[in-house]
Amino acid sequence: MHQTGLVSISFRTLTPEQIIEVAKAAHLNWIEWGSDVHAPCTDIARLEEIAALQKAAGIRCSSYGTYFRIGVNPAEELPAYIQAAKILGTSILRLWCGNKGSELYTNAERDALYEECRKLAATAEREKVTLCMECHNGTLTDRVEAAFELMQAVNSPAFRMYYQPNQFRTEEENITYAKRLSPYTDHIHVFNWESTNRYPLRDAIGIWRKYLNCFTGDRTLLLEFMPDNMVESLPAEANALFEIIGG
Repeated sequence: MHQTGLVSISFRTLTPEQIIEVAKAAHLNWIEWGSDVHAPCTDIARLEEIAALQKAAGIRCSSYGTYFRIGVNPAEELPAYIQAAKILGTSILRLWCGNKGSELYTNAERDALYEECRKLAATAEREKVTLCMECHNGTLTDRVEAAFELMQAVNSPAFRMYYQPNQFRTEEENITYAKRLSPYTDHIHVFNWESTNRYPLRDAIGIWRKYLNCFTGDRTLLLEFMPDNMVESLPAEANALFEIIGG
């Protein structure tokens, strides 16, 4: 059975206490904490407090959403993020790979980034954590071909992917991405966007069932952002997610 949760950055203006409260009220059992506002890796006391709060609420941490960019942030910064993830109770960290689209890299730049990824993957293996890339525009993993090549080049069980549909690509392209990267995918970010427009998830139940059919086995499905940025929309978005996985 797929697990369901919420990405904390969906509500950057809320406190961790409030996020835990609204997630629980919406019957979501997992939270991906963001490192930028809610759970900075440098604030150990706050991380420990969040861990205690979620335990008391029966919520678990699915992953640690960092803004560490491979090839930009020094490798020496990664251990602090790993420590933070462990305090929160997760072994999965979300990272970003590079700072430009895959087609903008020269062969030499790409090779250097691959080498940096292998270095960080080795650290992750030693620490028994997993580093997951996202299929974001403006990163090396913006296209399925580039992401697949990266996974093969690094070739580490500690270096994997997230999936989310790219709102600037077609349904067919997003299905191709999902099928190709399925063996390397841990978590999935769920939303209903088209270009710069956001829509209720209920309007995309059919296509999301197609996306999920591309993955063998269960995944953790995390709601990311609301169609109107309103926390009041979370229950409806969560219900649509439950309908997607129940159908």
